[in-house]
Amino acid sequence: MTQYILTHDLGTSGNKATLFDLEGRLKAFCVVEYGVYYPGPGCVEQKPAQWWEAVCGSTRTLLAESGVTAGEIACVTFSGQMMGCVLVDEKGDVLRDAIIWADSRATEQENFIRSQIEPWRFYQITGHRPAAFYSLAKLLWLRDNEPEIYKKAHKMLLAKDYVVQRLTGEFVTDYSDAGGTNLFDIRAKVWSQEIIDAVALRPELLPRLCSSLEIVGSVTTAAAKETGLLAGTPVVLGGGDGSCAAAGAGAVREGSTYIVIGSSSWISNATRAPVYDPAMKTFNWVALDPAYYTPCGTMQAAGYSVSWLRDTLCDSEGQEARRRNVSTYRVIDEKVAASPAGAGKLLFLPYLLGERSPRWNADAKGAFIGLTMTSTKADMQRAVLEGVGYNLKVILDIISGGAAAEKITAIGGGAKSEVWLQILADIWQTPIETLAYLEEATSIGAAVCAGVAIAAFADFEVIRSFNKPQKLIHPNPDHAAVYEKMYNLFNKTYEALTESFAGF
Repeated sequence: MTQYILTHDLGTSGNKATLFDLEGRLKAFCVVEYGVYYPGPGCVEQKPAQWWEAVCGSTRTLLAESGVTAGEIACVTFSGQMMGCVLVDEKGDVLRDAIIWADSRATEQENFIRSQIEPWRFYQITGHRPAAFYSLAKLLWLRDNEPEIYKKAHKMLLAKDYVVQRLTGEFVTDYSDAGGTNLFDIRAKVWSQEIIDAVALRPELLPRLCSSLEIVGSVTTAAAKETGLLAGTPVVLGGGDGSCAAAGAGAVREGSTYIVIGSSSWISNATRAPVYDPAMKTFNWVALDPAYYTPCGTMQAAGYSVSWLRDTLCDSEGQEARRRNVSTYRVIDEKVAASPAGAGKLLFLPYLLGERSPRWNADAKGAFIGLTMTSTKADMQRAVLEGVGYNLKVILDIISGGAAAEKITAIGGGAKSEVWLQILADIWQTPIETLAYLEEATSIGAAVCAGVAIAAFADFEVIRSFNKPQKLIHPNPDHAAVYEKMYNLFNKTYEALTESFAGF
């Protein structure tokens, strides 16, 4: 009987359920979307009940449409959006909507954390700087602003951990997701008592820590009825989406560099030890293989900037796309290709959601700089794609230690755009490699983790035969000079506007 690994990737816009066989072949997938809510300035929330409904619905649909039976599921595993905050009671019932990774409201709490523990010391412990985007600041915001909810809370969970609890009854998280809380000692792999004491946090709020490879439980009878899975099916914890993406991109040994181009975007590589940047611009996760780390820089609004462009400035492109029965993004790419490198000396600052790495400025705002009477819509469209590339170059220069990477592997939905990949290759003057699975790379990374956990695979190196290279995009050296000039202007422009951002 063929066996399959069922993965759930709980993203920002929806859950992707995917079936892989034990040879790494994609059998089927199903996506169920859910909402994102913006209750106030800097506030970004979701309803965990919708995550669970999406997991149940996508599982049932996937089994029905693929012809795979529940008895053929070898195990279930997860990848999930990171850095959120879900408060639940003893039964696992949600006490309020989840505050997710993109939320930046907790700036006062970030300042409080900084006042209680020296930032460099904090960075050494956690591998991350203290910031409003992390779970700790969000939890402290709830303590300060919704004290009754805080008092009732039994545990703080991350997105995938909430669903795991619904499946198994266990309150757990893994090392990679714990790294996004600002409470995790990244080297000792324990909750940091020093930080807990410094901010006077209730330590019992934190779930049990596990390796991503741990089989944390099995599907309960109640969960089986809702999902269509068999009771007793093993559940492998999996990890945060960043670490799952690293595995799916093949960054499972030292020297591998990759980029995820999704709603947010990040660049990372694999190392045996955390990498500490003196300016604390980048940070570190524990990999799915706990023997490795993935130094990383994540920007808030990469794909988000392009979807904003589509929804705000590209009505005519949408109409054209519908006439031609193609994606609006394809039409935008065609327009972008008509604009020269440097977008006619037009810059876009991609800070629509504030910024994490490399700026660490929740007040940062988006902006077009350099508009003139000769600027075209195509220039504006190209400037958005280039602006993301400039911001990512700041991260890449830190991650690579100033040395050019041999190549960078690109995954995520944005990696389907060869126009965008060529722009990135030209800005970075580095070849970019694509893989067979782009949007499924995070899911296959989680699947490999689960396969290692149940001894179906020997180790994480199996990913290299599962997700194979497809294309190598070489940089155009003729564009190097213009992009170097625009990159320098990009950084100078950000610095010049920093004091103004807070006034908006």
